[in-house]
Order: sequence, then C-alpha cells, then structure tokens
Amino acid sequence: MKMNFARTFAQLAIRHGNREALVNIERGRRYSFRELHRLTNRIVNMMRERLQLRRGDVYLCILENDNLSLLHTWTALKGEAAAAFTNFRDSVDEHFAQVDHIRPKVVFLENALLDRYFDGLHARGITVVCMDPPEQPCDGLVGFDSLLEGIGDHDPGVESDPYADILIYRFTGGTTGKSKCAQYTLDNWLACRDAFYAEAEQAFDERTRLLHMAPISHGSGLSVLATLFRGGCTVTQNAPDLVQWCRHVEDERITVGSLVPTLLYRLLDLPQADDHDLSSLRSVYYGAAPMSPAKLARLQQRFGNIFLQIYGATECLQAVATLGKADHLTASEDGRLASAGRVAPGVELLIVDEQGREVAAGATGELWLRSRATISGYHGNPEATATEFSEGFWKSGDLGYVDEQGFLFIVDRKKDMIITGGFNVYAVEVEAALNAHPDVAISAVVGIPHAEWGEAVHAEVVLKDGARLSSEGLIEHVKNRLGRFKAPKSLVFVDELPVSAVGKVLRRSVREKYWKDAGRRVS
Repeated sequence: MKMNFARTFAQLAIRHGNREALVNIERGRRYSFRELHRLTNRIVNMMRERLQLRRGDVYLCILENDNLSLLHTWTALKGEAAAAFTNFRDSVDEHFAQVDHIRPKVVFLENALLDRYFDGLHARGITVVCMDPPEQPCDGLVGFDSLLEGIGDHDPGVESDPYADILIYRFTGGTTGKSKCAQYTLDNWLACRDAFYAEAEQAFDERTRLLHMAPISHGSGLSVLATLFRGGCTVTQNAPDLVQWCRHVEDERITVGSLVPTLLYRLLDLPQADDHDLSSLRSVYYGAAPMSPAKLARLQQRFGNIFLQIYGATECLQAVATLGKADHLTASEDGRLASAGRVAPGVELLIVDEQGREVAAGATGELWLRSRATISGYHGNPEATATEFSEGFWKSGDLGYVDEQGFLFIVDRKKDMIITGGFNVYAVEVEAALNAHPDVAISAVVGIPHAEWGEAVHAEVVLKDGARLSSEGLIEHVKNRLGRFKAPKSLVFVDELPVSAVGKVLRRSVREKYWKDAGRRVS
C-alpha cells in the first residue's frame, strides 16, 4: 500500500479553502488552508530539487515553534526524506550529539544560533539552511527564502509506504545518558490523529484555534494533524511566557491550549491574567503530572470545567489515557484525580510482572503498550530496540494498575527518569555532568516531590578527599553542560552513597527517603 499525503492535504485545501490553518504570532505570518498546502508543496519540491534530499536522507530542525511549523507533519509527511525534530531549548552539546547520531544531510537552523553552530555543522559536511536571510554570504550556508525562489507549488508526487517508510525522528533523552531516537511512519502520525477523534469529548472542529507555547517538536505537536483534519487553526508562540500566552489567547480567540500543571499553577497566581479575556478557552490539556485537587478547584472556578489530562509517551505517539472533563467533575471526590485517566480506545495495555507475565486485574506491574501509534524501534540503536520492545509492545518502564472502572494509576517507575515541569530528565545524564567536575567522586540523582513541578531534580554528591565546592557552583556547572531545566534544583553533599555488592549506586535507596510517606512513588 502507498499513500500520497500531498493529495490528502489537497482535499483539505479544497474543503476549507480560505479558512486560517496556521498563524505564527511572533513573525506575523498567517496562512489559509489553500496557502499552507501550496507552501508545503513548495518546501518539499525545494528539498528534492535544490537540497537533493531523497529517500533515506535526513534533515534536522533546530527551530522555534513558528519556523518549525513550516516543516512539521504537513510538510514532512509529503516528502521522501525524513525530518528529525529536536528541542530548540536543548543545549549545544546535546544538539551536536543528536547531529552525530542521526547524521543529517541538511540542518534547518535559526539565525540566532549561527555563531555557535555553523562551524561545527559545516565541518561535518552538512548544508546549513538559515530561516532568515544571512547577514553575510558564507560557504555552506543558504537562506530558506532564497531556496524557495522559483520553486513550483505542484504536487511533489511522493508516495510512501505508510507502515514501513520512516518520515520523522524525535529524540527521547539527553546526550550523556540514555538518548534514543524514536522513528515514526506516516501511519503512526495518522494513528495519533485518530486517537484524539476516538475520545467521547472532542476538542477539535472547524472553530478550533489551538495555541502552542510548549515546543511542537515534542508533545505539543501531537495535536497538529488532529487540528488540521478538522479544519481548525494551529497558532504558534515561541517564547515560554505566560503573560504573552494570555494576551495571545485574547487576541487570537484561542479555544484550545496545552499547559503542564506547573504552568497552570502559575497562571492562577499571575496578576496579568486578570487583564485579559480568556473566556474563549474551551479545552486545556495538561500532562506529565496529576493535578493538585485544591488547585484544580481554583482553576475550575476561574476558567470553568475545561481541563483534560493526557498520559502518553514518545514511543507510543498518542494519548494512552485521558482524564476527561466529565471525569474531572467527580475525580476529586473519588480519588481518581490522581489517576492518568481512562485507557484510550485502540490501546492494548498489558500490565506484567518482572517475567513479562500478565498480572491479575487490579494488581500493579509494568505497563506495556501497543497500538497503531507505537513505534517499531529506535534509529541506530538495535540493543535498546531489542530490550524495550516485544511483539509490538513497548515496555514503558512505568509501574501502575487499572481499577475496576478502567482508570489507570501510575505508582512508580522502573526507569531512572524524572518528569519535572513537563520535561523528561534522565538521572544518568545529570550524574554524568556532575561526575565530570574534577572535585566530584560520585553522585546520585533522583526525582523528589515538588508541589509545583510534580518532581524536582535532586542530587546527592560525594566530593573527593580535600575538595571544597559549593552546591551553587556545582549546579551552575551542570547548567552549563545540560541547560537549566536538567540541572538539580537542590543538591546536598554526603559522606557516602548506598551501593550494591558490586559497587553500583542504589538510586532507589536514595529516592526512597523522599517518597516513603507518599502514597505513590511518582508525581
């Protein structure tokens, strides 16, 4: 079976015509369905004709939301080369590790990053495309707009196998830890779209105007196709700024938003929020952590019953479970606000013991997930693919159970991953950054409970004999290597860490001190 995604988009352009499909707020760009279809055709034709990007090639995007939106699924799924999306806010070292792993032929880059990135990319033989005209011509650097000059908007004529051809890559973790590159087919993305439509409560129709403040390279971008195929409009914001978000909700009459609980809590206490009319909001998705019942009550009083919780993963490209608006009305009373919601239609969920055997109903075990949205494995990492996938199931590493009404509860993690304010942080990558300091002997990094972020990155560190170092200085060292959000929010120096018989640091023993009085082992 083959599919020409450009032909599918052409039908949407006919149906919705001059309705707005994409708005890039900071850049002042607005595209109707017809204009967006023609533009994305031109981009794919340019990639093939002028950049010689063909099947098997990869182009990497290190872009903010407005520019990445031009190369998102509606473009990537039309072409034959594969797009690799990375988080614009990741560190330079992390981006170059991703470059070296995926080996792109072309990198699309924000002009603001040229000083730090161009030489390294050029030395690797990579063509660099800057999204604005470059200030000075340079060998190996070309402007996006100049590439598009004279390119036709005809159907690129690319047919892909929706189940076999890899068209998009996304990265799951950090450079020094367990970085893995998830690979997606066209059908994985269509499954993501269909999963939104399968829910009883629908946020997507022709009136939808969905504002993206979180990176569309990651979870926020999963709703792009669901919005497009219903005739709605995708609106992008680059700056992670809640005051701007409020202004944009009012100015653009936004109906759907996506904010992690951390930002929703800040929104409650943001004085400027009262200066804007946010009454157009009909649905706000949140995820990465359950909601505080007390804060949910305040949010509902302020905005109404518009909140939906989503549980998902990079490896299973859809909402695996959803706590809908109706569930939010009773969830505080029956304790289900602590759940991840009801398991989504179309998801096969196995809960298994350590031997991979299904446990009894209501018992806790590891969650294995299989659906059309589940990826086939990791690019360039057969070992991780063999370890984490079995018979099409992805082994999530989350421990949980399903109650008698079908609500999924996450109670712990097998993997040493911390979810803080909506971002995934692997303990091993933070430890590697800490241990790289010349005064550090060994460290252990864990997630500890935090009222605002769900979990906070915390480190316990053993210094080398005679070393003198401040916790602030060591945290700054990690910020410089990994970026602000992955650095520990708290750090203590200890004389020793618990270790196994073979000398391996026992993170779980460190972690248990902070979670022992909690009803669950994650937030």
